[in-house]
Amino acid sequence: MSNLLFDTLFGPLAGQSRDLIHLADGRRISAADFFDLTSRLAGALVTLGVEPGDRVAVQVAKSPEALALYGATVAVGAVFLPLNTAYTPTEVDYFLGNATPRVFVADPAKAEALKPIAEQNRAQLVTMGADGAGGLMDKAKDQSGQFTPVARTGRDLAAILYTSGTTGRSKGAMLSHENLLSNAQVLADLWRFTDQDVLLHALPIFHTHGLFVASNVSLLTGGQMIFLPGFDLEQVIAALPKATTMMGVPTFYTRLLDDPRLTRDLVGHFRLFISGSAPLLAETHIAFEERTGLRILERYGMTETNMNTSNPYDGERRAGTVGRPLPGVELRIMAEGREVGQNEVGVIEVRGPNVFQGYWQMPEKTREELRDDGWFITGDLATRDADGYVTIVGRAKDLIITGGFNVYPKEVEEVLDTFPGILESAVVGLPHPDFGEGVFAVLARQKGCEIDLTAVKAAVAENLAKYKHPKSYVVVDALPRNTMGKVQKAELRKTFGDTFTQG
Repeated sequence: MSNLLFDTLFGPLAGQSRDLIHLADGRRISAADFFDLTSRLAGALVTLGVEPGDRVAVQVAKSPEALALYGATVAVGAVFLPLNTAYTPTEVDYFLGNATPRVFVADPAKAEALKPIAEQNRAQLVTMGADGAGGLMDKAKDQSGQFTPVARTGRDLAAILYTSGTTGRSKGAMLSHENLLSNAQVLADLWRFTDQDVLLHALPIFHTHGLFVASNVSLLTGGQMIFLPGFDLEQVIAALPKATTMMGVPTFYTRLLDDPRLTRDLVGHFRLFISGSAPLLAETHIAFEERTGLRILERYGMTETNMNTSNPYDGERRAGTVGRPLPGVELRIMAEGREVGQNEVGVIEVRGPNVFQGYWQMPEKTREELRDDGWFITGDLATRDADGYVTIVGRAKDLIITGGFNVYPKEVEEVLDTFPGILESAVVGLPHPDFGEGVFAVLARQKGCEIDLTAVKAAVAENLAKYKHPKSYVVVDALPRNTMGKVQKAELRKTFGDTFTQG
């Protein structure tokens, strides 16, 4: 029996001398060397006691070694658990406690702060730095470049990715080998990826977009990756002439449009720009086409499903829409127990081989959102036109997507509400020209109190990852409420809606 995901994505790399990864400093890593690295890391995980089904939690900087660690975890039959590098120790504590990983791989610079948390949650802490060095690589160097993958079927878990919940508790979406591989195969075909492609990869790899869409598609099709640590404008501009494709978030495209060096000549050899993880403004779509002559392809997905829809490769890519359902993915838009008609608003539900297996250790939440017949209730509000194009119009919940990352207001509000002088808070997402949405906080002061915003910001920085920080605050005497006492966030969005876009 084979290891489905490893044998399909990583196995073909063995013995291949072709370049696989190009780094910003000019170094190149061949497919064979990357396979050898992956095998050695797999051996290192085994020496740490990792067994099939164990979780391997990872909070490290993006590097070829970090990507190889994903492959190594799959090879040993374990479950890969990537964590946002911006998470604070307080946040990491929840994930380790919930997922109970056998091993926790962390940045050497954070090891001292994370060690007691790992010990408390009975996870073995090892390190891996931005340069790939650290305790884990030291163990890997002593291993063989030959590793026999543990047999895994399509139903076996390959990864757990955490996504925020409305209560502030993050939910671990369980993704199987089949979930990940089926989606990569569909996208590779739909977007026409081949071994001739060079993907400009500037996305993080703790997120489904950079790890399971960009990396998996490139590995599957035998292409190459220009593997940048993040979106650095100078590095991206320098890399564009060497690439044929790029996957990004709207922020990538707005920043490129702000630079006069983005011209038709610079990207004249490009065949595809893809955007996702947050809504792409129609204005950005149009401006990019006017500047470059190329239409961005926008798609829609989420942690629990990977990709669900895409604008066509051949055919009309409609600005403001996320296209049609992917081949093999069923999509319906529901309201009050019925499927709505054309251009009517409802909640998206999807079903297909891409849909996750449920939430880790949350059977009740799984039953609420994943129906017995396989339909997943996404919570996204949308319409569908006569041609089948889907347009996302809002969120059924209060989820904020800022720069491609999910932020639930409740988690931020819980931090704000503990601060002296704040009676209560309301956090909403407002339109932002660079990030899609910006986090905005409305603070209701306690009677007779003044609020020290500098101290508030410091408290937020101590407890929450940077992307969750409000980009602006306003202090009011009271929050607007309806007759049932519920805070009217829609009114707040209307009142302060142009905060980030005016001028």
